[in-house]
Parts: sequence; structure tokens; C-alpha cells
Amino acid sequence: MSKKTNLELLGLSEGATEQEIKDAYSALRAKYLEDRFKDGEEGNEAARMLTKIDTAYNELMSELAEDQNAASGGTSFEKVEEYIRSGDIQNAQRVLDSFNERNARWHYLQSVVFYKKSWMNESKKQLEIAMQLDPDNAKYKDAYGKLCERIKGAPQQARPEENRGVYEGQTMQSSSDDQMGGNFCSWCIQCCAINMCVNMLCNCCR
Repeated sequence: MSKKTNLELLGLSEGATEQEIKDAYSALRAKYLEDRFKDGEEGNEAARMLTKIDTAYNELMSELAEDQNAASGGTSFEKVEEYIRSGDIQNAQRVLDSFNERNARWHYLQSVVFYKKSWMNESKKQLEIAMQLDPDNAKYKDAYGKLCERIKGAPQQARPEENRGVYEGQTMQSSSDDQMGGNFCSWCIQCCAINMCVNMLCNCCR
């Protein structure tokens, strides 16, 4: 979900501090933990809200940690983007692997890294996760559309390995005589044998 949606779920506004997020989450969680034992739809709704606020809290805390890392010069998404721009995909992947919390932005950047490796299907899957986590992000949607077009227009894979090395005009079912002029040699041998038989018959008649 987007940051704005997460804050609204917790009853907070933009600029909320870490302590405010923790306090709002604790209060809501205690409320819904009690309400989930109520009968009927009220209890079901409380259970659904528990899942939503858990997700919102985890994503908000992850974003706060990233901001703190960026401010202190530590590992951050900005560092990943810098590695990608410079073509250092190996280090970009290393930094991504170091994150414990993986939000929409993480999956988007992982998609970019996979794309740089030409792993199109893996890139597509990561973008789909990013869009699920942040459905309002226009950049993710645009990237997904372009990637799908790229995959659709990609050339078909080469023939299987077992078919390579077969000469043009032949198939893997062709007999050994059919390859490299084998049929011509067999025809020559048959002609020679017929001539020998004819000569022998002529000699016997003399």
C-alpha cells in the first residue's frame, strides 16, 4: 500500500513520527484483538483490520529505517539506484539482499536488476508484487506495460539443442545414408554388383 494509505489506516497524517506510529498501531491492535471475538461480521471485520494495520505498520517502519539509513550515509535504495546507473548490477543486488523489510520500492528495484540481467519473466513477477503493494504508483504501471510489450515482441527461442548440427534439408529422423550423400554411395555399390553378375553370366554362355 502507499504511505498515505498506511498512515490513514493508523489514523495519522503525513509527517507522523516513529513514536506516533508505534502508539497508534498499539492502540488499534489492542482494539481489534478484542473485537475479533465478537459474533458475526463485526468479528470478521476486526480480523481483516488486524491484517491491514499489521501490513501498514511494517511498511511504515521499513520506510523510516530506509530514511534513517540514507541520512546517515548507510545502505539505502538510493545506493542501489546509483549502482544500477553505473552498471554495477552485482553490487546493486548485494545491497538489495541486505534489506530485511521488502516493500514496493524494493521489488521495483529488484525488477530493474533482473531486467538488466535479461531475466524478463523474473523482472515481470517483481513488478507485479510492487504494483500489489503500491497500486497507485504510476511509474510501476508504466514500467510493467513497457516490459510486457518487450516480452511479447521478443524473438522465439532457438531450436532445441538436440536439433542443432543437423544439415539443412535433413531431420533428426533421417537415416545415416541420407546424410552427406550416403544414398548416392549405396546406389553406386548396387550398380557395380549388377555389372559383375552380368559379366559372369556372359562368360558362362561362351
